[in-house]
Amino acid sequence: MWDYSDKVKEHFLHPHNVGEIANPDAIGEAGSLVCGDALRITLKVEPDTEKILDAKFLTFGCGSAIASSSIMTDMIMGKTLTEAARITNRDIAKNLGGLPQEKMHCSVMGMEALEAAIANYRGQALPSAGGAIGIVGEDGGDLVCKCFGVTDRKIERAIRENNLSTVDEVTNYTKAGGACGSCHGEIEKILRRVGKEISPPPAGAEKKPLTNLERMKLVQETLDREVRPELRKDGGDLELVDIDGKVVKVRLLGMCAGCQVAGFTLKDLVGGKLREFVEPDIVVEDIKP
Repeated sequence: MWDYSDKVKEHFLHPHNVGEIANPDAIGEAGSLVCGDALRITLKVEPDTEKILDAKFLTFGCGSAIASSSIMTDMIMGKTLTEAARITNRDIAKNLGGLPQEKMHCSVMGMEALEAAIANYRGQALPSAGGAIGIVGEDGGDLVCKCFGVTDRKIERAIRENNLSTVDEVTNYTKAGGACGSCHGEIEKILRRVGKEISPPPAGAEKKPLTNLERMKLVQETLDREVRPELRKDGGDLELVDIDGKVVKVRLLGMCAGCQVAGFTLKDLVGGKLREFVEPDIVVEDIKP
């Protein structure tokens, strides 16, 4: 029997902001009827400040899905889109006083619907999180769980953001592997691969220098996984121009090009992530258009 907090019960029995905004400025959808949970949020946004003036939701799902959607819409009301984009599934669960591990996927669905709505407002091509059953999912990743339409990209993101280490934890956060179980082996492979990337080397172990090909692959993966999603939240983007040894040359695009804090973006976000996931002495250079 799952133990639900009083906050979860309150938002399930008396959900806030249920419904749909007429002529909304933004629409975001996540989940799918195939996997049993689906969420649609609509936003009214003040154009000059990008402040969220109103938020409403419609959901098909369990009590945790309703509670997560309800409190998420409360949390974003009055925030700018940039501020709302920083909300994670852990923030949603925390504001509910916690969720059973088996229901954490409901908070993930709320976060994904919010991301989709922000991308929709800014005219960015961010696919919904549901994923049709097929070889390739809607997010461009390879389909791992055919029962629930979950891709390797969604699984990897959940592992990294929530420090997951077992197949059961992945199922709790994404539903992957929760039906026939035939994808458990593939999930374990992803867990091992990501675990090697994020786990520190043993004390006293000497790290083997990267080859040029290894460095190029890690740089591209880190930019796609860790940097571009953050830039796109603010209407920006980044292009990898060249890699010369440990010097990575990039070009900022969109709202990031010519921004007053472009130097901070390059040094702290781009450079910081590359030094964290690639090499500690890597250097980033900005190539102007």
